[in-house]
Amino acid sequence: MSNHNESNNKSTDNKMTAEKINSLESLKIRSEQLGKKSSESIIVSICSGTGCKAAGGDSVYETLFSEIERQKSNFKRKIILRRTGCHGFCERGPIVIFYPQDICYLEVASEDIREILTETLKGNTVERLLYKVDGKKTLKKEFDIPFYKHQERIILGNNSLIDSKSIDDYIEYGGYKALATVLLKMSPEDVIGEIKNSKLRGRGGGGFPTGQKWEITRNAPGNTKYLIVNADEGDPGAYMDRSILEGNPHCVLEGLIIGAYAIGSEKGYIYVRQEYPLAVENVMEAIKKAKNHGLLGNNILGSGFNFDIFVYQGAGAFVCGEETALIQSIEGNRGMPTPKPPFPAEEGLYGKPTCINNVETFTNIPNIILKGAEWFNSLGTEESKGTKIFALTGAVNNTGLVEVPMGMSLRDIIFKIGGGIKSGKKIKAVQLGGPSGGCITEKYLDVPVDYEKVKKVGSMMGSGGMIVLDEDQCMVDLARFFMDFIQDESCGQCVPCRIGAKRMLEILERITGGKGQEGDIERLEKLARVVKESSLCGLGKTAPNPVLSTLKYFREEFEEHISTKKSCARLHRKGGAKKRKERTKKS
Repeated sequence: MSNHNESNNKSTDNKMTAEKINSLESLKIRSEQLGKKSSESIIVSICSGTGCKAAGGDSVYETLFSEIERQKSNFKRKIILRRTGCHGFCERGPIVIFYPQDICYLEVASEDIREILTETLKGNTVERLLYKVDGKKTLKKEFDIPFYKHQERIILGNNSLIDSKSIDDYIEYGGYKALATVLLKMSPEDVIGEIKNSKLRGRGGGGFPTGQKWEITRNAPGNTKYLIVNADEGDPGAYMDRSILEGNPHCVLEGLIIGAYAIGSEKGYIYVRQEYPLAVENVMEAIKKAKNHGLLGNNILGSGFNFDIFVYQGAGAFVCGEETALIQSIEGNRGMPTPKPPFPAEEGLYGKPTCINNVETFTNIPNIILKGAEWFNSLGTEESKGTKIFALTGAVNNTGLVEVPMGMSLRDIIFKIGGGIKSGKKIKAVQLGGPSGGCITEKYLDVPVDYEKVKKVGSMMGSGGMIVLDEDQCMVDLARFFMDFIQDESCGQCVPCRIGAKRMLEILERITGGKGQEGDIERLEKLARVVKESSLCGLGKTAPNPVLSTLKYFREEFEEHISTKKSCARLHRKGGAKKRKERTKKS
């Protein structure tokens, strides 16, 4: 694969490298210059997130680049090709969009490129590659497509507009303006006050108020403090943080630098798992270019504030998503949780006050600074403000990354954005929050999705994994799947999690294998209580959640496995779901 766009980015981004940005005015001038250049051109955006790359996106990009070069003498306007991050609609990639026409082509192959370029630049469209409603009517504009139409893409909105490796693209769309505003016009207390007033809560799962965490860290004694981006995204089916880091790394950096200024930190870390090579590559490139432009390092924007960012690649242990285990990993130790208190905000990395927020949390910061806490409060519910990104996967027609206002119902997410259940089947449940979450049945699909309301029906927001399950899914086997994951990922430090999870898995394997015994359900419930109440860290305390929620809503499936002595393969063969429903009605 060639490096056409990388070399192009270096030439455009480095033209003004000697002119470091040192004021809000110089940043504004740079943004206007870049915007004028783009407005005079046609921008062709191709999704190059991991999903589209896997679907052949690299080949599509290479063909696009070659064809633009071949035909450029025929074009009336300059063509700018941007290799962007994830557009979200992963089910239908690779995706190519033309701006300002806003024509969105789906499932593009290399052999389509010549026709796409020729026809689109004539003012026509290639109908077969447009989104079709009911297989007939075509929609050419990106935000006419139902998948996008019902979203509120504030964080992900720029993913389809900017080249992931170009700092100039980020600056063109207002990038680093919030940082300049903070460093040149606001005190650290002003910044913390604005974040507190916004009521932003941590998007990593716990939902702790971000401004409050920043304030605690700032007020902790000592001059040395650390700020860490937790990008150790490990939930099965979740890839929100990865896609943000791949597609818009400068937004994460900007939020991180603002946070560092607020708490009084001069050194920060981005902790990202090694399984995310593209995310690591794009973040490293972003750090390099931010330093070259005077937006990172010493005397940022001439303000006197110094801050450096280091990327630490974790080995992929799920438990390192827990903040104390993450700290242990950075310090060079085995990633194992430590007792709290003390909390990291008081005594964290190398014994110093440390603030840890996840990727999505930091990406909200620039918008809150620029648009204000009142604007952020206008989105979401009373307890949960702003938008939330979910990885919508499973038995749904339109899988991908979706960003919606807090408070949208699961039903709207699944049926309006996700396009309903595949093959016309019925929905059975939604697994929300990954291994730490729980199942939500069809009965509760109209519950607004926010931290408190989801918890009331037996699940949790988590980092944003949302797995849709159809009528054929064996819920006992689902519980077994998550318990297998949990016991494999347990650090083994405390007995309840190490031994309890293993024993729970053995019982579930016995039941799903058709060898369940009377009393197994009661044993599961007893073990779940012990593990939940006596484990050391959050992984162990939430480990039984998938089992408890499936027992709560689908207990009859456990009982049927045990009474019939049938394995999943025999009990849930084709038509089994319908027969079970009929038996339930009769009883």
